[in-house]
Amino acid sequence: MDANPTPSLSPRTALLAGVGTLIAMAITLRAMGRIGWCKCGSWIPWSFQVWSPHNSQHLADPYTPSHILHGLIFYAALQLRPVTDRLSMPARVLIALGIEVGWELLENSPIIINRYRSVTASLDYAGDSVLNSVADVSWCMLGFAFASRAPWWASVLLLVVAEVGCAWWIHDNLTLNILMLIHPIDAVRDWQTAIAPH
Repeated sequence: MDANPTPSLSPRTALLAGVGTLIAMAITLRAMGRIGWCKCGSWIPWSFQVWSPHNSQHLADPYTPSHILHGLIFYAALQLRPVTDRLSMPARVLIALGIEVGWELLENSPIIINRYRSVTASLDYAGDSVLNSVADVSWCMLGFAFASRAPWWASVLLLVVAEVGCAWWIHDNLTLNILMLIHPIDAVRDWQTAIAPH
Protein backbone atom coordinates (compact mmCIF):
# COMPACT_ATOMS: atom_id res chain seq x y z
CA MET A 1 0.00 0.00 0.00
CA ASP A 2 1.37 3.39 -1.02
CA ALA A 3 2.16 5.94 1.67
CA ASN A 4 -0.10 8.94 1.87
CA PRO A 5 1.14 11.90 -0.18
CA THR A 6 2.55 14.87 1.66
CA PRO A 7 0.22 17.83 2.17
CA SER A 8 -0.07 20.10 -0.86
CA LEU A 9 2.28 23.07 -1.03
CA SER A 10 0.84 26.13 -2.74
CA PRO A 11 2.86 27.85 -5.49
CA ARG A 12 2.76 31.09 -3.47
CA THR A 13 4.22 29.41 -0.40
CA ALA A 14 6.89 27.73 -2.53
CA LEU A 15 7.77 31.08 -4.13
CA LEU A 16 8.13 32.80 -0.74
CA ALA A 17 10.20 29.92 0.61
CA GLY A 18 12.39 29.99 -2.50
CA VAL A 19 13.02 33.73 -2.26
CA GLY A 20 13.77 33.35 1.45
CA THR A 21 16.25 30.57 0.69
CA LEU A 22 18.03 32.72 -1.90
CA ILE A 23 18.27 35.63 0.56
CA ALA A 24 19.63 33.30 3.25
CA MET A 25 22.19 31.95 0.77
CA ALA A 26 23.33 35.46 -0.17
CA ILE A 27 23.74 36.45 3.49
CA THR A 28 25.66 33.24 4.21
CA LEU A 29 27.98 33.75 1.24
CA ARG A 30 28.75 37.31 2.38
CA ALA A 31 29.49 35.96 5.86
CA MET A 32 31.85 33.44 4.22
CA GLY A 33 33.78 36.35 2.67
CA ARG A 34 32.37 36.26 -0.86
CA ILE A 35 32.28 39.60 -2.64
CA GLY A 36 28.95 40.98 -3.80
CA TRP A 37 29.94 41.59 -7.41
CA CYS A 38 32.94 41.49 -9.70
CA LYS A 39 35.87 43.54 -8.41
CA CYS A 40 36.19 45.08 -11.88
CA GLY A 41 33.23 47.31 -11.08
CA SER A 42 31.69 46.83 -14.53
CA TRP A 43 27.95 46.17 -14.44
CA ILE A 44 27.94 44.31 -17.75
CA PRO A 45 25.88 41.25 -16.77
CA TRP A 46 27.98 38.66 -18.58
CA SER A 47 31.59 37.62 -19.03
CA PHE A 48 32.57 34.90 -21.47
CA GLN A 49 36.31 34.92 -20.79
CA VAL A 50 36.86 31.74 -18.78
CA TRP A 51 40.56 32.53 -18.24
CA SER A 52 40.01 35.86 -16.53
CA PRO A 53 39.19 37.30 -13.08
CA HIS A 54 35.68 37.99 -14.43
CA ASN A 55 34.80 34.29 -14.55
CA SER A 56 32.11 33.33 -12.00
CA GLN A 57 31.63 37.01 -11.08
CA HIS A 58 28.79 38.11 -13.40
CA LEU A 59 25.23 36.95 -14.00
CA ALA A 60 26.19 34.75 -16.95
CA ASP A 61 29.49 33.10 -17.84
CA PRO A 62 30.79 30.02 -19.66
CA TYR A 63 29.53 27.80 -16.83
CA THR A 64 25.94 29.03 -17.09
CA PRO A 65 24.98 26.04 -19.31
CA SER A 66 26.12 23.66 -16.57
CA HIS A 67 23.71 25.24 -14.11
CA ILE A 68 20.87 25.00 -16.61
CA LEU A 69 21.71 21.30 -16.94
CA HIS A 70 21.51 20.96 -13.15
CA GLY A 71 17.87 21.97 -13.48
CA LEU A 72 17.20 19.41 -16.22
CA ILE A 73 18.80 16.66 -14.15
CA PHE A 74 17.01 17.61 -10.94
CA TYR A 75 13.68 17.65 -12.76
CA ALA A 76 14.31 14.19 -14.23
CA ALA A 77 15.39 12.77 -10.86
CA LEU A 78 12.37 14.24 -9.10
CA GLN A 79 10.04 12.74 -11.70
CA LEU A 80 10.89 9.22 -10.60
CA ARG A 81 8.43 7.23 -8.55
CA PRO A 82 7.73 7.22 -5.65
CA VAL A 83 8.74 10.92 -5.57
CA THR A 84 5.93 11.93 -7.92
CA ASP A 85 3.42 10.06 -5.78
CA ARG A 86 4.48 11.81 -2.58
CA LEU A 87 5.49 15.35 -3.54
CA SER A 88 3.65 18.12 -5.35
CA MET A 89 5.40 20.05 -8.10
CA PRO A 90 5.98 23.13 -5.88
CA ALA A 91 7.65 20.84 -3.33
CA ARG A 92 9.88 19.35 -6.03
CA VAL A 93 10.82 22.85 -7.19
CA LEU A 94 11.88 23.72 -3.64
CA ILE A 95 13.93 20.52 -3.33
CA ALA A 96 15.75 21.30 -6.59
CA LEU A 97 16.39 24.86 -5.44
CA GLY A 98 17.63 23.61 -2.07
CA ILE A 99 20.09 21.21 -3.70
CA GLU A 100 21.45 23.94 -5.97
CA VAL A 101 21.78 26.37 -3.05
CA GLY A 102 23.60 23.68 -1.09
CA TRP A 103 26.03 23.21 -3.97
CA GLU A 104 26.66 26.97 -4.26
CA LEU A 105 27.53 27.13 -0.56
CA LEU A 106 29.79 24.08 -0.82
CA GLU A 107 31.39 25.32 -4.04
CA ASN A 108 32.38 28.54 -2.30
CA SER A 109 33.80 26.85 0.77
CA PRO A 110 37.59 26.66 1.23
CA ILE A 111 37.63 22.88 0.74
CA ILE A 112 36.12 23.04 -2.79
CA ILE A 113 37.92 26.25 -3.80
CA ASN A 114 41.24 24.64 -2.85
CA ARG A 115 40.23 21.42 -4.62
CA TYR A 116 39.52 23.33 -7.83
CA ARG A 117 42.85 25.15 -7.58
CA SER A 118 44.89 22.02 -6.88
CA VAL A 119 43.49 19.38 -9.24
CA THR A 120 41.59 21.14 -12.04
CA ALA A 121 42.46 23.68 -14.73
CA SER A 122 40.86 26.43 -12.58
CA LEU A 123 44.18 27.37 -10.99
CA ASP A 124 43.10 30.93 -10.18
CA TYR A 125 39.57 30.14 -8.99
CA ALA A 126 38.77 32.20 -5.90
CA GLY A 127 35.04 31.59 -5.55
CA ASP A 128 31.91 33.15 -6.99
CA SER A 129 30.50 36.58 -6.35
CA VAL A 130 27.24 36.57 -4.39
CA LEU A 131 25.22 37.77 -7.38
CA ASN A 132 26.83 35.13 -9.58
CA SER A 133 25.70 32.44 -7.14
CA VAL A 134 22.18 33.88 -7.08
CA ALA A 135 22.21 33.87 -10.88
CA ASP A 136 23.51 30.28 -10.96
CA VAL A 137 20.56 29.12 -8.85
CA SER A 138 18.22 31.09 -11.11
CA TRP A 139 19.70 29.43 -14.23
CA CYS A 140 19.18 26.06 -12.58
CA MET A 141 15.52 26.85 -11.94
CA LEU A 142 15.16 28.01 -15.55
CA GLY A 143 16.45 24.60 -16.63
CA PHE A 144 13.98 22.93 -14.27
CA ALA A 145 11.13 25.00 -15.73
CA PHE A 146 12.21 24.15 -19.28
CA ALA A 147 12.29 20.44 -18.50
CA SER A 148 8.84 20.60 -16.90
CA ARG A 149 7.29 22.04 -20.07
CA ALA A 150 9.33 20.59 -22.93
CA PRO A 151 9.16 17.03 -24.27
CA TRP A 152 11.80 14.74 -22.75
CA TRP A 153 13.78 14.57 -25.98
CA ALA A 154 14.20 18.36 -26.00
CA SER A 155 15.88 18.19 -22.58
CA VAL A 156 18.15 15.38 -23.77
CA LEU A 157 19.02 17.37 -26.90
CA LEU A 158 19.77 20.48 -24.83
CA LEU A 159 21.99 18.44 -22.50
CA VAL A 160 23.98 16.94 -25.38
CA VAL A 161 24.35 20.26 -27.23
CA ALA A 162 25.42 22.07 -24.05
CA GLU A 163 27.98 19.43 -23.06
CA VAL A 164 29.49 19.10 -26.54
CA GLY A 165 29.39 22.85 -27.15
CA CYS A 166 31.09 23.72 -23.86
CA ALA A 167 33.72 21.01 -24.35
CA TRP A 168 34.56 22.57 -27.72
CA TRP A 169 34.35 26.19 -26.49
CA ILE A 170 36.08 26.16 -23.08
CA HIS A 171 37.39 22.57 -22.87
CA ASP A 172 35.11 22.05 -19.87
CA ASN A 173 31.53 21.07 -19.12
CA LEU A 174 29.41 19.55 -16.37
CA THR A 175 30.69 16.01 -16.95
CA LEU A 176 34.36 17.06 -16.97
CA ASN A 177 33.84 19.32 -13.97
CA ILE A 178 32.51 16.42 -11.90
CA LEU A 179 35.20 14.06 -13.19
CA MET A 180 38.06 16.41 -12.38
CA LEU A 181 36.75 17.15 -8.89
CA ILE A 182 36.33 13.47 -8.02
CA HIS A 183 39.08 11.77 -10.02
CA PRO A 184 41.49 14.22 -11.69
CA ILE A 185 43.18 13.06 -14.90
CA ASP A 186 46.39 14.77 -15.95
CA ALA A 187 45.67 14.34 -19.66
CA VAL A 188 42.31 16.10 -19.30
CA ARG A 189 43.86 18.97 -17.35
CA ASP A 190 46.60 19.36 -19.97
CA TRP A 191 43.94 19.48 -22.71
CA GLN A 192 41.97 22.07 -20.75
CA THR A 193 44.92 24.35 -20.04
CA ALA A 194 46.07 24.18 -23.67
CA ILE A 195 43.66 27.01 -24.50
CA ALA A 196 44.79 29.23 -21.62
CA PRO A 197 46.39 32.51 -22.71
CA HIS A 198 50.16 32.57 -22.24
